[in-house]
Amino acid sequence: MPDHRIGNCRQPLKWLAAVVALAVVATTGPATADGPGPGPTSEPGYRAEPGYGVEAEAGDEPGAEPTPERAPTSEVSWLSFPGGVFAVDSLGHTVRYRACDGDTGRVADPDMRVAAGVASGEVTVEGNRYRYRVPLVGRSEGTLAVTRRHHPPTELTGVVVTSPQAPTDPVAGARLFPLSGQLARVVADASLNPAGVTVRDLSGRYGDQQIAVNGALRPKAASVIKLWILVELLRRVDCGQVSLDDGVLVTPADVVGGTGQLQFETFPQVVTLHRLAQYLIKYSDNIAANVLITYLGGFAPVNALIDSMNQRSTILARRMLDSAAALRGEENYTSPDDVVSLLGAVWDGEILTPASRDLMIGFMREQTLNTKIPAALPPGVPVAHKTGDLPDASHDVGYYLIPGSETAVAFLTAGPMDTGDETVRRMARTVYDFLVTPAGGAYEE
Repeated sequence: MPDHRIGNCRQPLKWLAAVVALAVVATTGPATADGPGPGPTSEPGYRAEPGYGVEAEAGDEPGAEPTPERAPTSEVSWLSFPGGVFAVDSLGHTVRYRACDGDTGRVADPDMRVAAGVASGEVTVEGNRYRYRVPLVGRSEGTLAVTRRHHPPTELTGVVVTSPQAPTDPVAGARLFPLSGQLARVVADASLNPAGVTVRDLSGRYGDQQIAVNGALRPKAASVIKLWILVELLRRVDCGQVSLDDGVLVTPADVVGGTGQLQFETFPQVVTLHRLAQYLIKYSDNIAANVLITYLGGFAPVNALIDSMNQRSTILARRMLDSAAALRGEENYTSPDDVVSLLGAVWDGEILTPASRDLMIGFMREQTLNTKIPAALPPGVPVAHKTGDLPDASHDVGYYLIPGSETAVAFLTAGPMDTGDETVRRMARTVYDFLVTPAGGAYEE
């Protein structure tokens, strides 16, 4: 049976090979949270990161299966350890330590050594020394020694995370490859909506393989950005820095329109962090999002979370419904690859504890905006998801919780919302049909 345990306790299998990307795909440019903004634009110089997933262009022949070969190491990796992460950029020679006890920010290490697929070195920040050895291959084990003034070193070990993660079993993973061809056909048919999709097996049935079609597409993030806000809040809960029972004063000045339920209540009132977190996802509440951004300390902490996981297509740059900021070009962006990077890290217990992971997925299961993924599937199929909507963007991302075929998905589109909705539904159904087909999946109605 597949191993469904959460966290770092699941030992990675030795993988024989991984899959080289089929193509580097174009992206579309800046994106925003809920509120009108400029349409998608190209962003010169942006490229897909190397990794272990299968990337298909929209023109690839559906069902075509590339031949697996030994994959290159990743340029960026991060080490997950209890209470924190240590990020490495081996090309830029920078590192970042971010944990319950502090954040170094991005630190240059010009003496970083990169050899045999391992980055190693030592940096000192504010008197604290960080000596690291981080393999640049996902699911490997890395080490970090932290030495503070007048204290012995603290030895930390943990799993290395790349985007995408290396498959645990490339032979089983190869059975997922035909899905990329099927999705490429849907993307190619969406003439009005540049679309991208990334899919990661979480069950082990397909060797934890990841595939993508236009996985580096970078549309406006819309309300999908709220997932990172929630993860940063829950990370602080895990660190013992805040409690979800704590209350936050919400005033009339915080009230905005769009999606959500808080706008229909009377203010000022104190709202618990638990209710703000729940409404943030369940109702995609814009007031909850903006209040939590302020509570967390602004955009910087959320962007620090994003940076610490090396998610380079994602940024939080404005509040919800801030049209003036959108007109100034201050927009929120993401990509299918970054979304699945986050969802995978949450599922595997690499960025949150199992308790916070379960709470987050529980909120996503309560989602009330169900016109995309759930509408495309037969009634009763278990999903946990988060939507994003703008006049020029339509997204739905989350988890298919089909027993034995649990899967993380990210369906993102730019262009007119109505046709984008339909494209998302077609992509969602394509994934579902593949998972439940006896030749490809484990679950039948």
